[in-house]
Amino acid sequence: MREFSLPALYEVPADGNLTDLIRRNAALHPEVAVLARKRDGRWEDVTAEDFLAEVRETAKGLIAAGVRPGDRVALMSRTRYEWTLLDFAIWSAGAVSVPVYETSSPEQIAWILSDSGAVACLVETDAHAGAVNSVRDRLPELLHVWQIERDAVGQLRDQGAGITDAEADERAALADADSPATIVYTSGTTGRPKGCVLTHRNFFAEAGNVVERLRPLFRTGECSVLLFLPVAHVFGRLVEIGAVLAPIRLGHCADIKNLTDELASFRPTMVLGVPRVFEKVYNSARAKAQADGKGGIFDKAADAAIAYSRALDTPSGPSLGVRIKHKAFDKLVYGKLRSVLGGRARHAISGGAPLGERLGHFYRGIGFTVLEGYGLTESCAATAFNPWDRQKIGTVGQPLPGSVVRIADDGEVLLHGEHIFTGYWNNEAATSEALSDGWFHTGDIGTLDEDGYLAITGRKKEIIVTAGGKNVAPAVIEDRIRAHALVGECMVVGDGRPFVGALITLDEDFLPRWLEDHGRPAGTTAATLRDDPELLADVQKAVDDGNAAVSKAESVRKFRILPAQFTEESGHVTPSMKLKRAVVAKDFAHEIEALYTK
Repeated sequence: MREFSLPALYEVPADGNLTDLIRRNAALHPEVAVLARKRDGRWEDVTAEDFLAEVRETAKGLIAAGVRPGDRVALMSRTRYEWTLLDFAIWSAGAVSVPVYETSSPEQIAWILSDSGAVACLVETDAHAGAVNSVRDRLPELLHVWQIERDAVGQLRDQGAGITDAEADERAALADADSPATIVYTSGTTGRPKGCVLTHRNFFAEAGNVVERLRPLFRTGECSVLLFLPVAHVFGRLVEIGAVLAPIRLGHCADIKNLTDELASFRPTMVLGVPRVFEKVYNSARAKAQADGKGGIFDKAADAAIAYSRALDTPSGPSLGVRIKHKAFDKLVYGKLRSVLGGRARHAISGGAPLGERLGHFYRGIGFTVLEGYGLTESCAATAFNPWDRQKIGTVGQPLPGSVVRIADDGEVLLHGEHIFTGYWNNEAATSEALSDGWFHTGDIGTLDEDGYLAITGRKKEIIVTAGGKNVAPAVIEDRIRAHALVGECMVVGDGRPFVGALITLDEDFLPRWLEDHGRPAGTTAATLRDDPELLADVQKAVDDGNAAVSKAESVRKFRILPAQFTEESGHVTPSMKLKRAVVAKDFAHEIEALYTK
């Protein structure tokens, strides 16, 4: 058994709640732009003083509507300014916010609202309202549904006109540090989502220590972040609360399809995302270079960036020749890539899945350092992350200051600290299984090095044991294969089988370019192409790259290209894009069987 800890850098308030942050900001930085909202295609700053006033007026409406202290209020919307406004308004009414993914089905909505006992629900669109109303007969406790696109904020402001500022401030002060702040429902990869109860203390410990450890990235009045992750996900919530705690200027992007344009107009100093975003930026840039006849130059620039980054970890640093190449490519290639990410940012924080060493070195080499981290809903987002000044690429960093990471005898990662959730809502059995003597059992397998840097190697429940008795952790090879531009998703199989195989889907965004480059008719589907020799050869390159990261016994011997995508709508991935392995295995059982049929 091995463990590592770092001293806390942020003193969690003994009392109080998250609404104290917006009152503090208004008192200390009244004219500082702490948020920005998009209006008529332009960013409009919102000062700390104005944000507090908006939150207070909106909270008055909730109070007037009968929302009581401790009541649960659901919030279902894309990532937009009103999400943060309503989140703080719910807390200011003394209530508990319950985020719902905006892509949730009526059945999922019914479960979350009924299990949490929500008395009100704030939705964004007509479609969301329709989904809630379609199951309202199963939600006897639900009294109100307001819609953002039908001026929910204005309606609440008018409804609360009779509530005084003193009444509103008294209500906002009722919750203490150990009161529930939110109930975040897990993605449900193995069954019905469970509601993780996260307190105000959990968020203070989490966001406070993240901000202090990464303080150069959170300088008030200088730094900014554009939030494009779903705020229903705990990582998005950390970004929201961390930005307000710092405080730094926070913007929202509702549609990731517009991300490049939004980054260019907002120009954040820091980016927070998941590996798929950084993979897409790299693959798109490489594909564009190839289409312009500059693929060779891009590949040489990428190799130079990786060589430069790797040399940074050596005692002597990059050689003169590497530095000269790096400087030349900075003008030709690297600067253009940084401009795609807004032009000002020099750091990003990545979580949700492994980034991969090659991509980590590539981004650091172009002058855009991606700090990888690791966390779960139960750990209130990041429980480990790479510090800005001592990054170790290939790891998820050191423990959150003030917390402890322990590796059990069987390799499982255990966590302890003030950021760990208090339990699952209405589910004592699941709580007692996950929490033991104050330690949270993550279900992940990992290692700690001598400096306390954590590496995650797989999930206990996802370990594949081949017929030959070889234990295989799928994550490592899956992530390497998925990094290829042509690959959309990859799921490794082989439990009880003679060798490891894989199910692979094609990337819908990259496929049209592949068709054009290989003289295939536009619109040709994956179902038609799955046995195409050239396509199979290109996918084999991705598999070969993945196999290079593991032993021969763990390598993928055969693969099948699937005719369909793994999507949330198909039921094969969660809203946070985690594979529902059991569902995939069941739905594509015939494809798996074909891997092992001679």
